[in-house]
Amino acid sequence: MPAPHSIVCLVDVDNTLIDNDGIQQDLKDHLESAYGLASRVRYWKILEDLFEEVGYRDYLGALQRYRAEHPRQVELLSMSSFLIDYPFAKRLFPAALAVLGRLRALGPTVILSDGDVVFQPRKVERSGLRDAVDGHVLIYVHKEQALDDVERRYPADHYVLVDDKPRILAAVKRVWGGRVTTVLPRQGSYAHDLEALATFPPADVAIESIGDLIDYDLPRLGTAVPGTSRRAAP
Repeated sequence: MPAPHSIVCLVDVDNTLIDNDGIQQDLKDHLESAYGLASRVRYWKILEDLFEEVGYRDYLGALQRYRAEHPRQVELLSMSSFLIDYPFAKRLFPAALAVLGRLRALGPTVILSDGDVVFQPRKVERSGLRDAVDGHVLIYVHKEQALDDVERRYPADHYVLVDDKPRILAAVKRVWGGRVTTVLPRQGSYAHDLEALATFPPADVAIESIGDLIDYDLPRLGTAVPGTSRRAAP
């Protein structure tokens, strides 16, 4: 095992660094315009059902299931190209890459995501996120259940976790306690889910957008205040 770092920064992808809600809307619009409203509705139902099964959105897996229902709809094959060749870099939040550069000055910075084995890595690569962290990318089925593997690969005295999902932040906080500073960027549907915000304890730090970390006093992230949420401030 490598020697532990003082701080390792772990940063989520969807709705943290990249506007995944926008990507989903583009996908819905493309489905409807190319294949009709009924196809869009049915595909999305399959996608949501699959999400309940595996815990992440498997866009290509949903496409396979849709094709099994419509084996003669050969026009659907172009949908895979839309997904694989999507211009993910255009959906990066403002200053996302610059924030990763700033975090790297604090300590090793790792993309920590979950998803399938094809689409999610493709998204990370084509958006430029993989290069921005020199290839330090971890993608699990359920990342909050793989913290022991994260520690094995990137041992640290303290972690900084930036994620838009209150559930994930709370789950990691339960395991690492004061060894992690949780940061919630208020971006995307999960970060504004009132039920989730009422159910889970607040993050240590709440910011309005990922770009707020550009002017944040990053050394303050090196220690957490358990049970306390504070707004980002220069």
